[in-house]
Amino acid sequence: MPEPYPISVVAPPLAGRSVASQRWSNLCFVHWRVPAAAVAPILPDGLIPDEFDGSSWVGLIPFVLDRATVLGSPPVPYYGNFVEVNVRLYAVDAAGRRGVVFVSLEASRLAAVLAARALFALPYMWSRTRLTLAAGEYRYSSRRHFAAGARTEMVVRPRDEPVTGDPLADFLTARWALFTRARGRTVYLRNHHAPWELVQADVVLLDDTLLARAGFPSLTGRQPDSVLFSPGVTTRFGTG
Repeated sequence: MPEPYPISVVAPPLAGRSVASQRWSNLCFVHWRVPAAAVAPILPDGLIPDEFDGSSWVGLIPFVLDRATVLGSPPVPYYGNFVEVNVRLYAVDAAGRRGVVFVSLEASRLAAVLAARALFALPYMWSRTRLTLAAGEYRYSSRRHFAAGARTEMVVRPRDEPVTGDPLADFLTARWALFTRARGRTVYLRNHHAPWELVQADVVLLDDTLLARAGFPSLTGRQPDSVLFSPGVTTRFGTG
């Protein structure tokens, strides 16, 4: 296995035309250290865990997705606007390319769930998701339809402490591709957006079962190892 590509806070250009775009807003990146051996069995074939400081990492990441387009369409009204909560891992392929692997993605628009599953083979789940803002705190919630035990509620308070030049923050957020399993093979899908604007944040409340369902039942019993917040970026997807 070759050395992984270097981490870069600037996205490499897409090789061809973008196939989709989205605005991601009010993102919270909540991460825990985990042994690489706990991540490896969950990854698609041909991938190994990506590690930082001797650990792999599990992320619980809520945000608002809107202004979604597909194949050059105008922004899709209603169905392209929802709160999403995802559980993600970090992996490297045999070529040394880094990317994220989604274990689950909660979204409130059934049409978007079905489209993402059909077009990109991503494990989207139809859920009732919501974000409210009060007194400087962001409250994200999700409850999966037909599986009420799959849920999360998180309250996050961003701090006025910008994050720049932090190798761990770069490792967790400067991710310019995802891996997914489709039609019996592992697929690599690129994305491109401006560098993240990040600040430190605190988790005020976390009541979650999504991590346990993803195979990490002990994480919510301890404090996260990294909490970051971003106002957001506009992202395009395409080939590498």
